[in-house]
Amino acid sequence: MALVLPFTDTTCDLVLSDVRQVLDAHGVVALPTETYYGLAVRPTDTAALQHLMELKGRPADKPILVLIGSPDQLPQLVRSIPPAAALLMELFWPGPLTIVFPAAPDLPALLTAGTGTIGVRLSPLLQLQHLLQRTGPLTGTSANRSSEPSLDTAAAVQGALGAGVDLILDGGPTPGGLPSTMVDARDRPHLLRAGALPTDLIRAALARQGYELSS
Repeated sequence: MALVLPFTDTTCDLVLSDVRQVLDAHGVVALPTETYYGLAVRPTDTAALQHLMELKGRPADKPILVLIGSPDQLPQLVRSIPPAAALLMELFWPGPLTIVFPAAPDLPALLTAGTGTIGVRLSPLLQLQHLLQRTGPLTGTSANRSSEPSLDTAAAVQGALGAGVDLILDGGPTPGGLPSTMVDARDRPHLLRAGALPTDLIRAALARQGYELSS
């Protein structure tokens, strides 16, 4: 069974040492996001990434998205910030929008699945931002086994994955609903996944600056 600790604006600093201890030991932390619970490891930790893949039963050809606590953490993950990506960041971050960038060349292949790209999101959940500003970027793949439903409570994560997760940060039920919207914002913006941020808002914002969103 995983250790469960309360995770709110007031307890964020109190759990920080426990989170760091798990991450330093190549472990996995489950935490709430603005949609569902996610699984967090350091994105540069190959051993932890391997553990995460095995825990989820995730195919090696699927990249793993990363959560950041502020835009100044982005340069360590990406090779460049294309103009369309910069526009989307300005308009829709923090928010439920995962943006795909050219990946920094030294990121593990397990993270990028050899695609040369990296999906990144700045969550609007304040206690998550607060934590990530202190831990650095962490993965945010959904806290479930591949092909199974996403989970919106700490208890559900404990029931499904507790034996493989080291720490669960219990922020209460998450909103659920649709996952984050995902856009590849490199040369020509491309919708990879419709989700919580309406596609029409993204399409209109890009069109005002001369970009067409394909799908």
